[in-house]
Amino acid sequence: MNIQELHFLLVEDHDFQRRVLRRLLTNLGAVHITDAADGHAALAALEDAPRPVDICIVDLNMPGMDGMELIRHLAEARSKVSVILSSALDRPLIASVETMARAYGVHLLGAMEKPATAQALQDLVALYGMRPQSRRKSGGTSMQEPSLEELRAALATQQFEPWFQPKADLRSGEIHSAEALARWRHPERGMIPPNLFIPLMEEHGMIDELTAQIVARTAEAWRIWATRGQHYKVSINLSLSSLSLPGYAEGLIRVLEQHEVPPRNIVFEVTESAAMSDLPHSLENLARLRMKGYGLSIDDYGTGYSSMQQLLRIPFSELKLDRAFVTGTSGDHAKALVLSSALALAHELKLESVAEGVESPADWHFLNQLNCRYAQGYLISKPVPAAEFCSAVTTWRRLYAEINQENAA
Repeated sequence: MNIQELHFLLVEDHDFQRRVLRRLLTNLGAVHITDAADGHAALAALEDAPRPVDICIVDLNMPGMDGMELIRHLAEARSKVSVILSSALDRPLIASVETMARAYGVHLLGAMEKPATAQALQDLVALYGMRPQSRRKSGGTSMQEPSLEELRAALATQQFEPWFQPKADLRSGEIHSAEALARWRHPERGMIPPNLFIPLMEEHGMIDELTAQIVARTAEAWRIWATRGQHYKVSINLSLSSLSLPGYAEGLIRVLEQHEVPPRNIVFEVTESAAMSDLPHSLENLARLRMKGYGLSIDDYGTGYSSMQQLLRIPFSELKLDRAFVTGTSGDHAKALVLSSALALAHELKLESVAEGVESPADWHFLNQLNCRYAQGYLISKPVPAAEFCSAVTTWRRLYAEINQENAA
């Protein structure tokens, strides 16, 4: 979205700082800017604004209602406004508030330290256009959770399909692989987000059939790309509840063999954000997949149970770093140290490394400096249907050339 179309709310108690932010935004092309001196004034401005506020730039340390309390109120009101934090406080404290904001469910674009700069502000505002759904499209309404009857009907009529998010090689910029993500194209309700149906399907024992359909349709997409000479690797997510089933790996292998997809082209991603309920069967299934030549990726690394122990007992071939350690890390010393340590561990264990949540050229360049191998995120592409994947690859190549030119300059 063009910055001229966005409405900004500046929440800052210091008059000089407000004028600086207003001037920076105006120089970037912003037209609609509202001021507020503290959290109370900000809430009133949000309520009375003649047009919806898109981005709220919030100072943390203010008299009256400070920035943290304002964020809590925004979360409780389920506001769709995006937030940029602005503060002169210590970086670890700012990082803690960032984590708090995301935990509340607030859409946080990031944080910038005072004094603000035009480049820092521009980079954070640019992230607004990368959010999956804009405020204007959502209309402030939430989609109704599907019924079990709808889920069963969707499985019976195969309404689920994989969408693919490209992963790029940080050394060359070339698209190396993709992650297959389940999407539900409802004939009447349109696209239903996965957070509304995947937990329900896991709870009611439908996730195995969903995975089977996604694996089969992913294999079909891979075959089409292969006939064009494009042999991408594809990652497929596995549910931990499925891995506890005896013989589950053999079923996956049969489907992929039927479609003649070589094992080296498939990576199964296993989240570490939950504990394995049936360790022996899970380990047998994972070991069998690895023995047959399929890759195994530990997803969301660093956010779940016993990360080191998981790496020791499961034959992973890839370590996937959670977006919490990636997005905006170039300006966060503490997060950078954690990221660097995880990448060093991956290198020593001879694991491929993938960073998800790459949203800006700054993230890309920083990961490249740390010798991360692959990147995934909205900078490269959002998830797209199989028919649009090659077009997304072409679009990324043009953007990558522009990023390289800007970096060289």
